[in-house]
Amino acid sequence: MLLSAACAARTGQARPLPKPKTSYTKADRTPLGLFPAQHLWTLPLNVQLVAPPAFQDLHGFFPIEGGLIVAYDLTTGTQMWIVPAAAVSRPAASRDLLFVMEDGTLEALHVADGSSAWKLPFTEQLAAPLVFDNGWLVAATTGASIVAFRASDGHLVWRSDIGSPAHAPPTLADDRVYVPAEDGRVVALRVNDGTQVWTHYLGGAPSEILATGDRLFVGSKDNFFYCLKTQDGSVDWPVPTGADVIGLPVADAHNVYFVSLDNVLRAVHRGSGNQEWKRVLAVRPTAGPIQAANVILVTSLSKTLPAFKASEKGLSAGDLGTGDELASPPHVVTVPGIIGPVVIVVTNDMLTGATVTAIARSIEPTATPIAPLPDAIMVTPAGPAPLVSPIPKM
Repeated sequence: MLLSAACAARTGQARPLPKPKTSYTKADRTPLGLFPAQHLWTLPLNVQLVAPPAFQDLHGFFPIEGGLIVAYDLTTGTQMWIVPAAAVSRPAASRDLLFVMEDGTLEALHVADGSSAWKLPFTEQLAAPLVFDNGWLVAATTGASIVAFRASDGHLVWRSDIGSPAHAPPTLADDRVYVPAEDGRVVALRVNDGTQVWTHYLGGAPSEILATGDRLFVGSKDNFFYCLKTQDGSVDWPVPTGADVIGLPVADAHNVYFVSLDNVLRAVHRGSGNQEWKRVLAVRPTAGPIQAANVILVTSLSKTLPAFKASEKGLSAGDLGTGDELASPPHVVTVPGIIGPVVIVVTNDMLTGATVTAIARSIEPTATPIAPLPDAIMVTPAGPAPLVSPIPKM
């Protein structure tokens, strides 16, 4: 080897160098989380909400005092339109239409401009907010009826009496409507005609139902969280808790997450129901948890949103400051040009009204001068315009 190298040197021929061994590190494709967080924009509505808002992707619809609904673009917090519509409960939204239950009428408004698409008389009271999915609009009445409309034109398709009012909004999935009834039953109806497929009694009134493939996940007022089989409603597994389970659970590829009124957030394996982790909350939850990328957010009446790392045994990720008490659960969206999730937070102040804030991950720290700049001119950023836009003619 040494002789060959010497001969090559004397003849001027370069001996090829051995190729270096290359090692590759697998790219980390974990999506960026929510922290550190910053406020993208803040929108004071300057009025009180009269019902919880509805969201559809990048649009937010807010029922406000004066019998009005105002729509905002959630990418920038700019107003789209404002129209007269006196909502009596949380509206429901599709990509094209906003469905509003008023006193004695059910109306669909065009998302683009707020104009009326259709309107029909409806004098029954709702036991739970309207629900839309895949072309179907479903109403649950206090008279124990489930009523299904064709969302495009308001045509009544079927009505089914289930014998008990709904305890929470129905869930539409595949060819079924799943209803959590006040008398402790989960009732499965066919979405095309309202016929009953099965019914299953739990030990207490069910909360909102999460449907995923061949399983339903639902909490109950009997201090249990259940996994039911969609085929026949039989119990796959139950998980005991220390108090009522409330709100809609959320799930990822491995776990399902839920809260209960013993102030605990739990993560259980979605296949077996085995507990993966739990975290005691400093405040009482008021709705089901919300997932934003790799964290689980818990809604309460406090002025912060505690966040927990879903994949790290529920370790604290930090708190999102909201300024005031939440008026409704947060809404999580993906905004073009923004890295990571954007959390839309709606708070309420009894004196100044509701405020909408968009919170997202902070990529770069804010630059802070070491010393005051000479001859600096202080500029106050302009806030969102007050809610005084004219009401368009119907």
